[in-house]
Amino acid sequence: MARVRDRKRVIMAKQIGFFEAFSIGVGGMVGGGIFAVLGLTIVLAKGAAPLAFALAGVIALVTVYSYVKLSLRYPSEGGTIEFIVQAFGNGLFTSMVNTLMLMSYVVMLALYAYAFGSYGSALILGKDVPWLHDALAAGVITVFTLINLLGAVMTGKAEDIMVFVKLVILLIFAIAGYFTIDWNHMATTEWMPLPSVAAGGLIIFLAYEGFELIANTARDIKDPQKNLPRAYYSSVLFVIALYVVIAAVAVGNLGFEEAKNAKDYALAEAAKPLFGQTGFVLIGIAALLSTASAINATLYGGGRTGYLIAKLGELPEAFETKIRHGYEGMIFLGLFGILFTIAFDLHNISVAGSLGFLIVFMLVNLANFKLSKETGANRFIAGAGTLLCLGAALVLVGYNAVHDPVTLISSAVLITATALFTFVYVRFNKRLSSFMDKRLEREEGIKNSLLR
Repeated sequence: MARVRDRKRVIMAKQIGFFEAFSIGVGGMVGGGIFAVLGLTIVLAKGAAPLAFALAGVIALVTVYSYVKLSLRYPSEGGTIEFIVQAFGNGLFTSMVNTLMLMSYVVMLALYAYAFGSYGSALILGKDVPWLHDALAAGVITVFTLINLLGAVMTGKAEDIMVFVKLVILLIFAIAGYFTIDWNHMATTEWMPLPSVAAGGLIIFLAYEGFELIANTARDIKDPQKNLPRAYYSSVLFVIALYVVIAAVAVGNLGFEEAKNAKDYALAEAAKPLFGQTGFVLIGIAALLSTASAINATLYGGGRTGYLIAKLGELPEAFETKIRHGYEGMIFLGLFGILFTIAFDLHNISVAGSLGFLIVFMLVNLANFKLSKETGANRFIAGAGTLLCLGAALVLVGYNAVHDPVTLISSAVLITATALFTFVYVRFNKRLSSFMDKRLEREEGIKNSLLR
């Protein structure tokens, strides 16, 4: 009977088509990021904010090429983790990269919680009040950590509905706001210098990272040769267009000084000229629902990622330990998320998250370059993606080092702690595995034996 149930699960899993994969990518990207980081980009880029979002989108789009090639060659529930292991083996370097990716999820958790606190405080008291902000941020992470451990996670249908609702609200905002844009706000005379515009785009790069979730479903997608590339590219292109229009509407309907004063909840403030206080409340509620949903998904996905990395032997076995329907690692993720949210401001959190994912995506592009004979990739495109992510990371660090070095504290903490922990743990750990996905390992073993 158990085998019949398992087979049914496999058959059902194989029913993921283009639209479902597209929705996973869009849902992963349009989480709480746009609600959290829009204000930062407007402050840094001013009238060029739409261009800043487009710049970050181009980097994501180039990186998608490597994800397509690697997903088709190494379809695995491990996704990015598997790609790194296949390209670089499973040693100290790979362990550091995978742990950095896990810690980048912690930063995303902090970002969503920070946004939840900002919008919640603004809705309750009319402005962002620090004590209420911190209480709401810590509280929402605690609640969803407990929910995930107890097993009452949001169902797939609930997540689908939430994605649909927030997209509808954002599209209404974008369409209605388009007709009231003051285009003078986006004149080149209102642009910040190009280095600042570039920094404005790179600091919100984390708003695009969610497309990589499609990689985890690659094994279960129908007709992957056709549907995987379409899902990857169309989801990123759709989100680029959505973000650019939202940025244009926000800049075109909001004064720069207003955006600066309300940078932590700028999207709600930008709705006021269109719909008055009702618009502010509506966007605020959408932000709370969206960030809460993103926190739930990040805890669940981060717990699963920690479990997969632990299976490789790169994390303590506690991350594999089950607590009812969740993993013990979720508790660590929740605690680290709360610490990051309370200890750092939005700018610090955004820099750390974007830098973390730029490094990971640079290495995914490099993995595709290194494995080009296996993946059939164009080495020029894979190499360009590697250099583009590397250059973007250097620009992000360099700009902030010159103009606001304090914003790099969280990034230094993130990278240093990851490196020290991984070095000590891997040095004394003897259970490293060469494959994350055992099914893929068996398939590769059969393929290699046939080639001999």
